Amino acid sequence: MKARSAKKKPAAAPSGLEALVVGGGSFGTALATLLARNRRKVRLWVRREEQAQEINRRHTNKAYFPELKLPPNLEATTDLAGSIAGVPFVLIAVPSKGFREVARQVGDYLTGDQVLVHSTKGIEPGTFKRMSEILREETCALKIGVISGPSLSEELMAGNPAGATVASHYEEVARKAQSLFAGSPFRLYAGSDVIGTEIGGAFKNIIALMSGAAHGLGFGDNTKALIVTRGLYEMTLYGCALGADPVTFTGLAGIGDLMATCSSTLSRNFRTGMRFSKGEKLEDILQSSGQVVEGVSATRSVQEQSKILGLDLPMVRAVHGAFFEGQRVQDLLHRLMERTPGRENGRSKGSF
Repeated sequence: MKARSAKKKPAAAPSGLEALVVGGGSFGTALATLLARNRRKVRLWVRREEQAQEINRRHTNKAYFPELKLPPNLEATTDLAGSIAGVPFVLIAVPSKGFREVARQVGDYLTGDQVLVHSTKGIEPGTFKRMSEILREETCALKIGVISGPSLSEELMAGNPAGATVASHYEEVARKAQSLFAGSPFRLYAGSDVIGTEIGGAFKNIIALMSGAAHGLGFGDNTKALIVTRGLYEMTLYGCALGADPVTFTGLAGIGDLMATCSSTLSRNFRTGMRFSKGEKLEDILQSSGQVVEGVSATRSVQEQSKILGLDLPMVRAVHGAFFEGQRVQDLLHRLMERTPGRENGRSKGSF
C-alpha cells in the first residue's frame, strides 16, 4: 500500500495548541496528563462525547483512573479535524486492533510537516505490520516516531519518575518529543532504531504473559528471571531478523520494559497470565479486564511470523500453546526445562 499524498499546510493550531494526544484510554490519558502538568497546551481526543464532557467538567476519567483527578487545564474533544489542524505534534495512543482505523482518520487531516508519534505496543494481526508502517500507509506524515519503554500508566499518573525511548529516523521528532516532556517525571531518550523500539514494546507483552503465569503457579523470582532473560534473547532474535539493532534491546525499550511488565501486577499482561494459570478462561479474563491485553494478539502474530522467518522461539511457542492450543502452563514450563540447554550467547540458535 502506498503512502497518502501530502496536503496543503493548514492554518496555525487553535489557541496555540502544542500537542494533540489521540486516544482516551489509560496510556493516552496518562501522557496527556503529564503534558498538562508540564504546562503544555495539550488536547486529548476521545471517541465518545460523554467521555469528553466528563474530562472537561469533572476532570476525571473514571473508566481508567477511578480515584484520580485530571489537571483542570487538560481539554478533551471529539473534534479530530479541528484539533489536528496546524498542531505541531500528534501522539497516537490507541490499541493495535483499532490502530489502522484511527491512523486513517488522522491521515484525513494531517499534513506532511507535522510530527506524528505513536506509543502503541503491538503488531497488526494478519499483516504483521508495525505501527509506524501503518502510519506511513495511512497518512502523508514524513516525520514519524515511536515512544516505548517501561511506562505503567498508574505510576505515570502518580508522578513517579520513568523513562522511555523515542525513536525516529528524523532528529526533529526526538527533539520535539523531548522538549514537550522536558521537566516532567517522564524522561525521554532519543534513538533511531524504530524497528527495534517497536518490536521491544510488542514482544515484551508475550513474555509478561508467561512471567505472570509462572507467578500464578507459585514459582519464585529465579523462575521469572529465567523467563525474562531468555525472553530477551528471543526478542532480540526476532527483532534482528526484521532489521533491528540488537543494542536497542539492552535499553529501555527492551530489557527496561521487560523488567517492569514481567514483574508488576499493574501490568495487564502479567495479570492476565497470572489469572489464566489459576484456571480462568481467557475470554472471561479479557472481558472482565476492560482494557486491551496486547500480548494475546502479539503472541499469535509473532508465532505465525516466526514460522515464515524460520525462527525457533520456544518461549513464544509455549505461550501460544497455553493460550490458544489448550496446553497446561505447568506442562509447558516443564517441557521448556527439559530442552537441552545451549550456549547463553545464542550460538545454539533458538534454544531455551
